[in-house]
Amino acid sequence: MSLEASAREANFRDSIKKFFVDNIETTEGVPVTFDKALSSPNIQGKEVERWVSIVIGPIGFDTLSDAIVEVYCCSRRDNEGYKLSQLRDKVLGYLIDYNMIDGKSRIDFYQSSYSGAWTLIGKILVWDILQSGDIIAPDETKFKTLTLLLKVPMNV
Repeated sequence: MSLEASAREANFRDSIKKFFVDNIETTEGVPVTFDKALSSPNIQGKEVERWVSIVIGPIGFDTLSDAIVEVYCCSRRDNEGYKLSQLRDKVLGYLIDYNMIDGKSRIDFYQSSYSGAWTLIGKILVWDILQSGDIIAPDETKFKTLTLLLKVPMNV
C-alpha cells in the first residue's frame, strides 16, 4: 500500500525546493543550494559572493505535522555585513505575508512528478521563524540562520 500524497516526504522536500528556487534563485537571482550548509556554489566556475543554503531537517508524522527547515543566508567579501542584511531581508520577505491576517506565509504543497505536471495538494504554514545573530565562519563567510518551524497538513 502506498502513502497518501500529503504524507510523502518526497513531496514535502520537492515543494520546499520549488519554493526557494522559484522565489530566491529565479526571481531574486541569488543562487540556492540544498543540504550543503555553508558550501558556496560555483556558477560556471565563478565563485559567488552571496547565496542561500537550505537544509531540510526532521519532519513529524501526524495530521498536522511539524517540520524544521534551516535557511542559511551567506555572504563573502562583505566587510560590514550589509550584503548579508540585504539577503536576509529578501529571504524573510518571502516567509512573511502581510496580506494574511496572521502575517504567516503559506508555501504551496505539491504532489511532485518526474515526468508530468505537479498537482497542488495543500499549503505548508510558516509557523515560526527563529533567527541567529551574525556568525563568521573560519573562511570569512558571514551567515545568519533562519530556522523555520513549519506546519504540514498530512492525511495519515
